[in-house]
Amino acid sequence: MVYLFLAPGFEESEAVVPADLLRQAEVETALVSLSGNAVAGAHNITVQADLTVDEVDLDQAEMLVFPGGGAGVENLWNDGRVSALIQEAARRDIWLAALCAGPILLGRWGLLDGRKAVSYPTRQDQLGRAQVLPEARAVLDGKFVTGHACGSSFDFGLKLVEALRGREAAEIINDRIFYHR
Repeated sequence: MVYLFLAPGFEESEAVVPADLLRQAEVETALVSLSGNAVAGAHNITVQADLTVDEVDLDQAEMLVFPGGGAGVENLWNDGRVSALIQEAARRDIWLAALCAGPILLGRWGLLDGRKAVSYPTRQDQLGRAQVLPEARAVLDGKFVTGHACGSSFDFGLKLVEALRGREAAEIINDRIFYHR
């Protein structure tokens, strides 16, 4: 199971595009809210969550995914349950992925130290001691996937598919959606 976290103010395309690509690759993906069913994004698009953070089961988790959006990431940052899940997932060697401002959630705990990573340009100084690749659209290093910005949502989503199901699966989805950067 992939758990993709939605907090009020999340960047909508950074959540919906990766979730869609994962589901196209037949990866079970749940949209997770901090509370309640409906979550309003940064541009007032409301997305229906499948479950709440209290229902996340790390024993079933393949990956945790954190989209960006300044307010959304701040809301995730301030939620102790999310911090605990990130740290426990890292301890268990569960994939962690974050896009745009989201990688600061991983940098906070030093999880990107010594790894190649990317984030929104104004957030790169919050990635700890990561080796920042500012021109990269999506980076996979170890059990971590990071993405650049909203415009990289497809690159990031395809990198998630590659991480979990292999390069061939990602290429099949890429060909299906006619995304050829």
